[in-house]
Amino acid sequence: MPEPRIITIDGPAGVGKSTLAKRLADHLGIAYLDTGAMFRGTALALGEGSWTWPESRLADALASLAFTLSGAGADSRIRLGGVALGDEIRTEQVGMWASNIATLPVVRAFQKEAQQAIGRTTSLVAEGRDMGTVVFPQAKPKFFLDATPEVRAARRFLQLQIMRKPADLNEIIESIRARDHQDRTRAEAPLKPAPDARIIDTSHLTVDEVFDAMLEALG
Repeated sequence: MPEPRIITIDGPAGVGKSTLAKRLADHLGIAYLDTGAMFRGTALALGEGSWTWPESRLADALASLAFTLSGAGADSRIRLGGVALGDEIRTEQVGMWASNIATLPVVRAFQKEAQQAIGRTTSLVAEGRDMGTVVFPQAKPKFFLDATPEVRAARRFLQLQIMRKPADLNEIIESIRARDHQDRTRAEAPLKPAPDARIIDTSHLTVDEVFDAMLEALG
C-alpha cells in the first residue's frame, strides 16, 4: 500500500487557510484535516480555565478524548467522541481558550499523536499552525500563509456578519494580535514557517490567486 500523501498549510487565523485547504483537498480528492478545529474542540470539551489545571488532571481528561476523520475535501468531517464538530467551536472565546491550551506541552503532545495517527492511514491536506514544522515534517509541499492583522480581522468580521453573530471589528483586531503574540512566542512549537515552506502573503491576493500559486508549487 502506498504511503499517504501529506500536504501542509500553516499560518495564523484569518489568512484563508481553511478555504484554501478545503479547495486543494477537493482538487486532489483527499481528506482535509482542520487541526485548529481539533484544538478548539479540545478546549471546549475541557472548559474554561482548563489551562490552569495540574498536568495530571489534564492528561486524564485528554485520555478520554478521541478524534476521527471521515470524507474528503470540503465534505471532510472531524468528530470528537463520535460527534461532528460544528459552529459551537468557532466563537472568539473558544478560539482564545484554544490558544491558551495550545501553550501546554501535554496538550500539544496529545494533538500531535492524534493528528499523526490520522495521517498514517489517510492522505491529507493538513491545516494548522505547526503542521509542516512539527507534526508532518515529511510533507511535500509545505505552505505558510500570512496576512496583516487588520486584513485578517476584516475577513473575520465579515464572516461573523454572514453568520449573523455579534462582532466588533476593534475587538477582533485586538484578539488577533493577542493570539498572534501568544502563538508566535510560545516555547512549545511556536508559529513559524518550516525551512522548506513556500510563504504566501495573502493580504492583497484573491483566493484564486493564492490557489493558483499553490497548484504551481504542486507541479
